[in-house]
Amino acid sequence: MTALPQPFDESFRAMPHAVYNKLRDEAAVHRVALPDGAEVWLVTRDEDVRAGLADARLSVNKAHSTGGYQGFSLPPALDANLLNLDHDDHIRLRRLVAQGFTPRRTEAMRAGIQAVADRLADGLAERLESDGVADLVREFATPLPLTVVCDLFEVPEADRRPFASWVTTMLAMESPQQVGEAISEMHDFLRRLVAERRSAPGDDLLSALIEARDEGDRLSEDELCSLAFLVLGAGIENVQHLLSGGFLTLLRHPRQLAALRGDSSLLPDAVEELMRYAHPNLTAIRRFPTEPVEYGGVRIPAGDTVLFALAAANRDPSRYEQPERFDIRRRPGGTSRPEAGGAHLAFGQGMHYCLGAPLARMEIGLALETLLSRFPSLRLAVEPDELRWQTSFRSHALRELPLSR
Repeated sequence: MTALPQPFDESFRAMPHAVYNKLRDEAAVHRVALPDGAEVWLVTRDEDVRAGLADARLSVNKAHSTGGYQGFSLPPALDANLLNLDHDDHIRLRRLVAQGFTPRRTEAMRAGIQAVADRLADGLAERLESDGVADLVREFATPLPLTVVCDLFEVPEADRRPFASWVTTMLAMESPQQVGEAISEMHDFLRRLVAERRSAPGDDLLSALIEARDEGDRLSEDELCSLAFLVLGAGIENVQHLLSGGFLTLLRHPRQLAALRGDSSLLPDAVEELMRYAHPNLTAIRRFPTEPVEYGGVRIPAGDTVLFALAAANRDPSRYEQPERFDIRRRPGGTSRPEAGGAHLAFGQGMHYCLGAPLARMEIGLALETLLSRFPSLRLAVEPDELRWQTSFRSHALRELPLSR
C-alpha cells in the first residue's frame, strides 16, 4: 500500500469540488495516489494548468510513460486518435480532421439539432403528464447527443438501438467484461461503416473524413475508426453530463435561472459559465513528461504521470472573482483582470483544444433554450441529497435527474 496521500475517498465522492479547492489552496502540485494505487502528480492552479496543457514537453502518448496512471486501455485500432498523438502526428491528423468540422458543416446541423431537441421535449412533456416525474438524463440529456452523433455519421435506423446500447455500456464502465465486449462490437461496427462509406460516400462526417486529403495524405483505416470512436465518447458523454449537471445548476440558482428566462441574450454567456462551473470532467487527459519539467516550483521527472486538475483551475481565485459563485453575467474569460486573459479550460488549451467545441456549444445552447421555453416550472422531484452521482477522480456526473412540475 502506498504511503502517498489518497484524496479521492468517500468525502471526495460527495463533494469533489471541495476536495479539489482544498488541494489547490494547499499547494500548486501534489504527489498523490489514485484509488487503484497508481501514483500521479496533480497540478491544481490555473496558471500552471494552462502552461502545462500547452507544454510541448508533455506527451499524451503512453509510450513515454514509465509508470502510474495511463488511462483507458483500447485496442490499437481504436487508439490512433488525437488524444494519444503528439506534435507532428497530431498536427497531421488534426489538419485532416478539421476538414470534417468546418464552421459551415457545424452550422448546417443547427436545424437538425433543434428538431431533435423539440422531439425529445415532446417526449419529456408526455412523461411528465403521464407519470408526474421524468428523468432528464434518460428522456433528454442522453438521447440528444446520441442522436446528433448518429446523424453525424448517418448511422442506419436499424443499427441505432444496438449502437446506443454499446455506447451506454462503455460510458457506464460498471463491468470490465461488458465494456470490453461493447468496445469490440463498436470496433466491428465502425469498420463496417467505414467500408460502406468508402464504397458509397454520403454527406456525413465519416464520408468527409474519408475524402479529406492534404497533399495526397489520407486517414488510414485505424485512424478513421479511432477518430469515429473519439467523437462518440467525447461527443456523447460530455454533452450528456453537462446538460444534466448544467440544468441542475440552474435549478439550484433560481435568481440566475429567472434572469436567463427573462433575457435569452444571456444564454451564450450562461453556457460558458456552466462549462466553467459545472463541467463533468474534473481533470484533463493524463500526460507524460518527455524530460523533467517544473510547475509551481516542483520538479516532475520524465515518464511520470501528470494530471491537470481542471476543476481546481476553473475555480481558482487568482483568475476568477468569487469563483464559487455561479454567475451567468460573468465576463468572457471569467475575470475582470485584463492581464489574466483566456477563457475557462473546459475544452482544453493549446494543441489539444477540442475540435468539436463549436458543435458542443451549439448543442448545449439549443437544448437549454428549448427546455427553458417549453418548461417554465420544472423543479427537482427529490431532495438534492437523494441525487445519485457517478464520480471518479476524473469526472462527476449525474446518473439521473428526476424532475416534476
